[in-house]
Amino acid sequence: MAKGRLRVRLKSFDHRVIDDAAAKIVETAVSTGAKVIGPIPMPTDRRMMVVNTSPHVDKNAREHFEMLVHKRLIDIVDPTPKTIEGLSNLDLPAGVDIEVKM
Repeated sequence: MAKGRLRVRLKSFDHRVIDDAAAKIVETAVSTGAKVIGPIPMPTDRRMMVVNTSPHVDKNAREHFEMLVHKRLIDIVDPTPKTIEGLSNLDLPAGVDIEVKM
């Protein structure tokens, strides 16, 4: 039996996809008998990009683009080997970045 804690960090550009992935991870961990803390929503990173529409004539005309990075944190306390196996075989949607720390 593995003692300790698994910390799972999820990142995505779409909040619906990341919530679905977090729900799958929590469901898998609870069904294998581990205690779950989370998902905890972390602050959203907001990246703004300003681009000139025309570099010569309309110098003051600009377009603004924004990219949001949503993050979630899930702690799995006292995971069993069955929990780790279930998480490694989990099929998550595309577009979700996952970090797992022991």
